[in-house]
Amino acid sequence: MFNVAWGILYMLVNFSFFLLCYKLFGKKGIYAWIGVATVVANIQVIKTIEMFGIVMTLGNTMYVSLYLASDLLNEKFGRKEAKKAVWFGFFTLIMTTILMQMTLVFERQPSDMGQASLETIFGLMPRLALGSLSAYFVSQFMDVRLYAWIRKFYPARNQLWIRNNGSTMVSSFVDTLIFCTIAFAGEYSLQVWTEILLTTYLFKFVLTAAGTPFLYIARNFRHEEDEAAVAGS
Repeated sequence: MFNVAWGILYMLVNFSFFLLCYKLFGKKGIYAWIGVATVVANIQVIKTIEMFGIVMTLGNTMYVSLYLASDLLNEKFGRKEAKKAVWFGFFTLIMTTILMQMTLVFERQPSDMGQASLETIFGLMPRLALGSLSAYFVSQFMDVRLYAWIRKFYPARNQLWIRNNGSTMVSSFVDTLIFCTIAFAGEYSLQVWTEILLTTYLFKFVLTAAGTPFLYIARNFRHEEDEAAVAGS
């Protein structure tokens, strides 16, 4: 039960930092959040935990916050701004991957204590890295498109939860499917692979719903750039 209680606390802290980042720094804060979250989520995924008798990886809460960030930009500044932020996150992920792989190649000094730990964290198998990059690229751009499409049918201010949950729950399933296929197909039996796919998606599904109130709060924050966005729309 400790992991469940701690996980709930972690989720609240994670989403609260998301709110604080936007409250203090506006649109720039969301870009910064996306850059940090793409890296942190891919570091956290290395650690496995158990909840409700299910073994899972960390990183899902941080990763779901990426959808919150792109949906917030889409809601307040439009689809073009959301796509730009997704490209920024993709660039951040590629940049970090390349730089850290180059870092590992340096010959270490005999008394160095960091190489082994860095290899454990950043020396990921090519399939995991490819799966992560591919899943992020496809699902995030899909989320931006779906959000804009759903908004045509549910444009009201109080229908934000439909736009957010509808786009994210579809996109996160595609994300999970792509990652699990590239990273784990052939490594596990079909039954085990299916269990990993479904439990991972179910966890993201719950986190998406839990994050919706935070998105409503964030939308109500006001910055000078909001007025410029309204004037230009």
